[in-house]
Amino acid sequence: MTTYRRKRLSAQEYIEGVISGNRTILSQAITLIESKLTEDEALAEEVLEAILPYTGKSIRVGITGVPGVGKSTFIERFGLHLIDSGQSLAVLAIDPSSQRSKGSILGDKTRMEQLSRHPKAYVRPSASGSSLGGVAHKTRESALLCEAAGFTWILVETVGVGQSETAVHDMVDFFLLLMLAGAGDELQGIKKGIMEMADMIAITKSDQGNEKAAKQAAQEYRNALHLFPMNENLWQPKVSTCSALNGMGMEEIYQTIGAFQTHTEGNGSFQKRRREQNLTWFKTGVVMRMERFIQTNKSSQDLMHHLEEKVKSNQISALKATRLLFDELMNTIS
Repeated sequence: MTTYRRKRLSAQEYIEGVISGNRTILSQAITLIESKLTEDEALAEEVLEAILPYTGKSIRVGITGVPGVGKSTFIERFGLHLIDSGQSLAVLAIDPSSQRSKGSILGDKTRMEQLSRHPKAYVRPSASGSSLGGVAHKTRESALLCEAAGFTWILVETVGVGQSETAVHDMVDFFLLLMLAGAGDELQGIKKGIMEMADMIAITKSDQGNEKAAKQAAQEYRNALHLFPMNENLWQPKVSTCSALNGMGMEEIYQTIGAFQTHTEGNGSFQKRRREQNLTWFKTGVVMRMERFIQTNKSSQDLMHHLEEKVKSNQISALKATRLLFDELMNTIS
């Protein structure tokens, strides 16, 4: 059976298509930067460099929460509220990948049926792969492409509270944590570190007889947040209740994010954080490129497998094995 690969566009075609807001070319550009093919890397880099002057004008919001909290349902309702308020948005929805099969459901467009069809919204599901923090490796670059395409809001939906939410926190301006009420000990059910990163906590599904429990949970979170030290940006995290079913609380969340942006731009912490995020992503990229070099260089791979066996059988310490591998990498590069 003959397979046909979609024709790769030129760098200029990608650049012009993205900047003009062409959804088809935007999707193709994101596919390009997600590609692991060596021949796509230089082209992706050229496209990203060219669109950088058109980025930075959106508000980037990371959304996470415990399993069952209804992230996708919330995002659809909140996204429609943003559109009603005159905004446009791109949703980068990250689906969990199986560590065994490496497969991913990628069903967010199905769960956000109304939003994915709206002309002022763009929903892009991606697989998280092996990356930590519930985000795909190229989520940040995808966000830059969406900004260049003219979207005023970028929403990043993570797979949920997992190994590390630092990754998404390091690529967004505002971090929204969704929680449930009446699901056991609320304050013990989530890591303190994630609460410390939150700029706002929203208690979802606060309707249909759950209003009292939601208000109680919200007060408990307010009390807990007051025990944390003040953030460097001098923003006191807010707590609210909301319902994706009837839209309750969406305007309050929208206004809170706007107030956060005004506050942090006013004291200079907004742009300072973005500069720090750029440096963090640079350092992350260095590590990722080193990993890729090992994976694609046969001699390094052979040494890696050899050292892995020695470490597993306790013939050599992990610390020494790391040094030997690094020494080999330096010899190969030089």
